[in-house]
Amino acid sequence: MEQEAEQETSADRLLQKVARETLQVHESQILQIAERAMARDDVIRLYAGESDEPTPPFIVEAAYQAMQAGHTRYTLSQGVPACREEVAAYYRRMYQQPVHADRITVTVGGMQALSQSLLALCEPGDEVLVPVPVWPNILEATKIARAVPRPVPMSFDDERGWSLDLDHLIDAITPKTKAVFINSPANPTGWMMNRDEMQQILDVCRSRGIWLISDEVYGRLVYDGSGKAPSMIDLIDPHDQVVICNTLSKNWSMTGWRLGWALAPAALSPVYDNLMQYGSTGATTFVQHAAVAALRHGDEHVQQMGEQCQIGRDIICDAFAQLPGVRFVRPQGAFYLFFALEGMTDSRAVAFDILDKVGVGLAPGSAFGPQGEGWMRLCFGVSHSTLRDAVDRLSDYIRRR
Repeated sequence: MEQEAEQETSADRLLQKVARETLQVHESQILQIAERAMARDDVIRLYAGESDEPTPPFIVEAAYQAMQAGHTRYTLSQGVPACREEVAAYYRRMYQQPVHADRITVTVGGMQALSQSLLALCEPGDEVLVPVPVWPNILEATKIARAVPRPVPMSFDDERGWSLDLDHLIDAITPKTKAVFINSPANPTGWMMNRDEMQQILDVCRSRGIWLISDEVYGRLVYDGSGKAPSMIDLIDPHDQVVICNTLSKNWSMTGWRLGWALAPAALSPVYDNLMQYGSTGATTFVQHAAVAALRHGDEHVQQMGEQCQIGRDIICDAFAQLPGVRFVRPQGAFYLFFALEGMTDSRAVAFDILDKVGVGLAPGSAFGPQGEGWMRLCFGVSHSTLRDAVDRLSDYIRRR
């Protein structure tokens, strides 16, 4: 006991030497669920934002061929030129916008695109407006950048689902506001901003000289038949104070490959170049060559992914609509159902209870900020047989509550 107490005292002394901002970063509640789930073989893992669809073989083969060709060494910090050009070509093809490769920085996943953008734009004490509930990483990444996340609560209506009151967002702007963060389609709510709303936010940011960070990683997972969500790329000028972040993780089934990008004004290119050089030296070289193949030949897979997710969404929603005390609206995009259970006041405790009793791993709503308490997030981007098994287990749990 004395040895344990001494170790705790030593740990406390060491933590006193750690940067205060680092200690303020919260542990992920989703990771807490994942760690307990990993100890069991019978858990249906729906807590992570990840499909169980394997990466398409042609992408794997492109990575192998790149390694065989010797693309295993350092490359330019902002990315292999062919990869940057292919990302730009993707925007030109999908959105008919004249995007040039000098606006593209290839990053280690979408998370690095967001974190590097916050580091590039924010100074200590700057505020970033964030509609909530939101993916917790953005709140913590803002803190790591020495900035202050300012939550702007969204509202839920049983008919319309989740919405963002733009007047409330505008009212939250202060002289300290440096940036507005928008994730659409949104994690965890599935909310999707329409073009008029995007234009309104863009106009406000332009008039106030505020940066806009647009997280569009779920932009191809939409359920209105369009095949793509509205994007800021359709509205901005090349010199607007707008950064668009994206990744191959979700739509192309490449979560573990860690390859994303930031699309920013070309004037910021030297800034991103330096941040990448001193942050990670750049994304993995042969993965960038695989990304070229994914972007150039992956449209069929992306379309199939969207179709599979829409069926998965309906499997879950049709089943939950028959259960007592479950509140939700079918999401417009992304691959999550954010649902509430009647009387639930501690979603973390309920998530552990569901995991322990019926072996389904869900993300507690409290992981997405205080506004998420009372809700749970379920990823339906997995096989339909897995979802049907999860439905049976969850239905049994909910009826027995």
